[in-house]
Amino acid sequence: MARLLGIDMGTTSVKSAVFDEKLNELTKRTADYTLSSHGDIVEFPAEEYWSIVRREIEAITAEMKIDALAIDTQCETLILTDLEGNPVREAIVWLDNRATEEAAMIEEHFGRRRVYEVTGQPEVTATWPACKLLWVKRHEPEVFARTKRVFLLEDYILYKLTGRFVTEKTLQSSTIYFDIKNNAWWGEMLDFIGVSEEMLPALLDSGVEIGEYQGIRVTTGAMDQVSGAIGAGIVRRGIVSEMTGTTMVIFTPTDTVPPYDPASIVPCHYNYDGKYCLLSWSPTAGMALKWFKNALCEEFSFPALDTLAEAVPAGSDGVTFLPYLCGSTMPKYNPAARGSFTGLTTEHTRAHFVRAVMESVSCMLRANLEYLSLDATEIRAMGGGAQSPLWCQMKADMTGVRLLTLKNKETACLGAAILAGVGTGVLPSVEAAAAMIATDKVYEPAGTDYTECYERFLSYDALLNK
Repeated sequence: MARLLGIDMGTTSVKSAVFDEKLNELTKRTADYTLSSHGDIVEFPAEEYWSIVRREIEAITAEMKIDALAIDTQCETLILTDLEGNPVREAIVWLDNRATEEAAMIEEHFGRRRVYEVTGQPEVTATWPACKLLWVKRHEPEVFARTKRVFLLEDYILYKLTGRFVTEKTLQSSTIYFDIKNNAWWGEMLDFIGVSEEMLPALLDSGVEIGEYQGIRVTTGAMDQVSGAIGAGIVRRGIVSEMTGTTMVIFTPTDTVPPYDPASIVPCHYNYDGKYCLLSWSPTAGMALKWFKNALCEEFSFPALDTLAEAVPAGSDGVTFLPYLCGSTMPKYNPAARGSFTGLTTEHTRAHFVRAVMESVSCMLRANLEYLSLDATEIRAMGGGAQSPLWCQMKADMTGVRLLTLKNKETACLGAAILAGVGTGVLPSVEAAAAMIATDKVYEPAGTDYTECYERFLSYDALLNK
């Protein structure tokens, strides 16, 4: 059987996992690393990214023969090099926010509507590579003059593996110089920031074979969220994923770019299949329960919190929690929003607070699905929240949608491995591979009525965000 390696390059760790052609996991590894940050500046030596990947591949190939590999990475980490691919400065990590003035300049010149209609990005922020490039041009002109090639992180690793100067389109979605409707570089934006098309890699689809590294066939991958969705089997409309980790991220495929809405900050990205996907996220989800545990229930484990909450009826006997410990983003953008408990009486206990926190995140999930007008038939749950049977059942009942968890937790690695398999002909298609992905537990809506609980959440939310 062929062995497929998927490498997921996260913000502070690299995860690698090997799967056979039936998508059984054979081995996995994690390598951690630390970014250099100072205020808004977040950097990392570009060559160290490659060193980490090379070491991980060497460690895995010492255990077994690998037939093909693909990589997923975050979108906006920028690496500038000379013509031979030698970095001319440290990588500017996606978290870096130094280019706020440049973002304002781009927004003033093009306007949000124009940027969204071309790129799918409803905001112009300092994290986008176009803004970073303009910052380098204005503040480091000697570096910009030496820059002959502009890489994002996946591009750079592919270059080091194969010598090919290529990219794939999902990764370029948030550069704001990629036209997601015409699958081409946006010339007007490139002219404004002073970058020529010759400085950019060739645009390819995901899952395209581009060369080999030490006998391993190498294909293009996808941005991390798309790779994770492929690994979770989110490959057709009606199936959505929700990840309740520190934050909550909702991913859904879509056939078209939704019309511009000045009140919305939901981005639309290019998807692996030439169509699109929507990404909605909320900054506080699992973090809210972790905060409550650390602040008021230090002696309790998370399963013990489940046991407490399970003893309280749906609706928490009138207690409502607003989980905005870090502001609100979607469906309502309000960075000044703050969390609160409401509806307290002397009869309420710690268990009521725990359940109210869990219900608030379930309410956010339903509110986001309704805001996105998603007619979901199935939710696939990931992240730490998927380990709680109570929370999973609560989300199924709150939304009225069947919810599944997955046996394989490293969905981004699996998604990359699937693209490696498709690109080399080991797997017939992404969709065929998705049908092989093993699910774990199924939570059908059990009829628990959360109507009053949800309406109460919305009423307090409206007061906060009016």
